[in-house]
Amino acid sequence: MASSGVARGRLAEERKSWRKNHPHGFVAKPATLPDASANLMLWNCVVPGNQGTDWEGGYFPLTLHFNEDYPSRPPVCKCPAGFFHVNVYNNGTVCLSILGGGWKPSITVRQILIGIQDLLDNPNPASPAQPSCNQLFKENKLEYRNQVRQQAKRYPPHA
Repeated sequence: MASSGVARGRLAEERKSWRKNHPHGFVAKPATLPDASANLMLWNCVVPGNQGTDWEGGYFPLTLHFNEDYPSRPPVCKCPAGFFHVNVYNNGTVCLSILGGGWKPSITVRQILIGIQDLLDNPNPASPAQPSCNQLFKENKLEYRNQVRQQAKRYPPHA
């Protein structure tokens, strides 16, 4: 139970820091509970596609699910189910080293989201989560890039 206080305290500090300074185009905020209070254990986020990449123009939603052991253990990061990416499982779970074996308690929400933005255009085919997507990435880059651009159009900026 004591770790819960640690997790929530750290997440409250992260939220405060994010509000003061965050990368342009990114969104990260705790979900809202029925009583209108913030659920610090579940964050709704948006990661913009990098300029000059096939992901440009897309604003990709994802959630960060923190557990009571945070920051000793990383959050689970999920994109929408069926998200097209070499390193995103069909259920939406993101496969990224800093969310697994490369996790360190000093990693921040900001670093996670920037890492995911980088992963979008720099997939790791050595650690595929979607075999068919990975095969397309390795064997038909033009079709892979076309599918990425189509996906970017499905996630336009919110008005």
